[in-house]
Amino acid sequence: MASEAHGAEQGGLVFHPMDQFIIKPLFGGDHIGLFTVTNATLWMALAVLGIIAMMVLGTRSRAIIPSRSQSVAELAYGFIYKMVEDVAGKDAVKFFPYIMTLFMFIVFANFLGLIPTSFTPTSHFAVTVVLAMLVFVTVTIVGFVKNGMGFLGLFWVSSAPLALRPILAIIELISYFVRPVSHSIRLAGNVMAGHAVIKVFAGFAAIAVVSPVSVVAITAMYGLEVLVSFIQAYVFTILTCVYLKDALHPSH
Repeated sequence: MASEAHGAEQGGLVFHPMDQFIIKPLFGGDHIGLFTVTNATLWMALAVLGIIAMMVLGTRSRAIIPSRSQSVAELAYGFIYKMVEDVAGKDAVKFFPYIMTLFMFIVFANFLGLIPTSFTPTSHFAVTVVLAMLVFVTVTIVGFVKNGMGFLGLFWVSSAPLALRPILAIIELISYFVRPVSHSIRLAGNVMAGHAVIKVFAGFAAIAVVSPVSVVAITAMYGLEVLVSFIQAYVFTILTCVYLKDALHPSH
């Protein structure tokens, strides 16, 4: 209370919206080493366990009349399978397990992060950059393995006038290498922003005059974040399918 009062006297924030994103060792201490178990580690592990619980344990009976967990698992499976087939083509179906894993991990990490006092791994660029770089490297390798040097046709816009093609090739090349940056920032930025706004409204909830308005705002933002959690996983996944399509069919 004394520190809060001191902060208020100094004109600073009494609450700190970004504190929820601090990575801390799970078992105390301040040092974070290469193998330190942190709050981020815990919630990523819980996301993996949640996926296993739904996709493996929830569907092991394979009943004709499915349970709720089996229904959700089958719905997710069919949704992502159709997305891969429609966006990237039938020859991309072999990559369905990888894309399905990406989608499920992001969805579970996002939704678990909505639990009060939890931690959202996808709010950190360290997580989203790794996911985006895995997609980038995979797509690039697939492109060269399947098409050889013909993969470079992705950067050569043959439908454009000849004089403009070299300039467009440079633009396409820069755009290609920017993909993992935009891919990762979009996910982490949207998740982080929503959680920070909720924390700001929660800080104002302690003020009696604005408390009712703050509670309504928190409820509205929380509902929006539920939607954003799914949409951002969907956007990340569908962009992965688009990039995969470019690797499998690089010619413009």
